[in-house]
Amino acid sequence: QVRLVESGGGLVQAGGSLRLSCAASGRMFSSYAMGWFRQAPGKERAFVAAIGWSSDTYYADSVKGRFTISRDNAKITVYLQMNSLQPEDTAVYYCAMDPWGSGSETPSAYDYWGQGTQVAVSS
Repeated sequence: QVRLVESGGGLVQAGGSLRLSCAASGRMFSSYAMGWFRQAPGKERAFVAAIGWSSDTYYADSVKGRFTISRDNAKITVYLQMNSLQPEDTAVYYCAMDPWGSGSETPSAYDYWGQGTQVAVSS
């Protein structure tokens, strides 16, 4: 089993920045993609960013140019640097792992999920 633990969420003013981390432990794979998703109240879980094993990156249009996903394979950790945050970015942010995957926007592609971390952006 894989355990994913997110951290770094919090309350920030519009225009501010946060850096989320997601640390993986347990069963590991020689190749895996990681993704970040978010879910706002009353809305479906939405794709934010993904990164493949070779660090190919993918972003939702709404965060391009503001968010950066990165990974440290030695630490089995993925990061999401979020700049120029806006109130519409308020949501619970989840990280997810897709063993053997290359990076997908589809939640069903991911087998393992963290418990989520709350991000709140005030105007």
